[in-house]
Amino acid sequence: MAIQSIEIVNVMIFQRQWRKNNSYFSDSVVKEGDGISDSFRLRFCDGINVLIGENGVGKTTILKMIYAAAQQSLSDKKEKNAFRQYFSNDLPNNAVLKNNARGLDVSYYKVSDGLHSFKEILFPKEDVCEAGWNGLNIPSVFIPTTEMLSHSKGFLALSRKYSIPFDETQIDIIVNASLPQTRKITPMMKKVLKKISDAIDGEVVIEDDTFFIEKKDGKRIEFSLEAEGLRKLGLLWKLIRNGLLESGSILLWDEPEANLNPELYPLVAEILLELQKNGVQIFLATHSYNLAKYLEIRRTEQEQVMFHNLYQYQEHLPEELKDTLPEIGGRQRTIYSQSVYKMDEIRQNHIMMADNKLLDEVYDL
Repeated sequence: MAIQSIEIVNVMIFQRQWRKNNSYFSDSVVKEGDGISDSFRLRFCDGINVLIGENGVGKTTILKMIYAAAQQSLSDKKEKNAFRQYFSNDLPNNAVLKNNARGLDVSYYKVSDGLHSFKEILFPKEDVCEAGWNGLNIPSVFIPTTEMLSHSKGFLALSRKYSIPFDETQIDIIVNASLPQTRKITPMMKKVLKKISDAIDGEVVIEDDTFFIEKKDGKRIEFSLEAEGLRKLGLLWKLIRNGLLESGSILLWDEPEANLNPELYPLVAEILLELQKNGVQIFLATHSYNLAKYLEIRRTEQEQVMFHNLYQYQEHLPEELKDTLPEIGGRQRTIYSQSVYKMDEIRQNHIMMADNKLLDEVYDL
């Protein structure tokens, strides 16, 4: 069951949108009445969804919203604070996640699979509403930017007893990696496991809450002593071996390229495409043009990979709304998006702009 869309109003960086109908913004603006819209929306493909954009445009926030919704689907009852716990266990209330540009205005996000939806109202009610979502049992895995397996010894016991400065995504990934291995592996997944095993020169094992890479010569290397890029691949190997990335599941991966040797980008792209072919829906947030491009050129069908470019735009508010934002002179920074199947169709591609700027400086030498 694939996630089809997300809608966000006044949560963190995402503000209510007041841009009048304009074809330049048609990918993110939903027409209402005279063309003024009020929510940020994205529509996803069933395969690999690549979120790109500069820092601070909400890529990780979107990943965490989807993860919170998927986790809620595993329960048969409503849970409060589904979203907040994926940022910090110390946040006092949901109101701190609200974008306060317009005072007491409503704040929520909504995730849908096309037939069912999950909606969490963060302010003012601070409750969770859903329509047929609970009990859908959408399995999901979130890989955070921070590598966590090298800190696993005693971590789970500590997190259960004390309030520690880690969010639930960082705790969940250790729990998922610590699960026992599944008995059955499909032939396709065996091929993926072998590719990863060849790259890390071994397999991942756990003993006494400590993760190791057991090399092919029999030597065990503790995770904290291994190169961090190889730890990322080792984590992916363990998740697949534990049976967590099977058909119908969702993988959310925040900055897979972090601390990864660029020579491994083609391998990561190949693995992700194999997972997608095996029925895994994937959401990536990346700053790497090369990784995103490898996904594009190595796919076999256009619809396998979709790119979602998030960017800020400073807009003038309608006259009747200018008084609501006196501190910024009737203007607001609003997040918009463009969803395409080809990288060269992206407008305001900040990762490409950075590469072009470097090339300009090289040519000027």
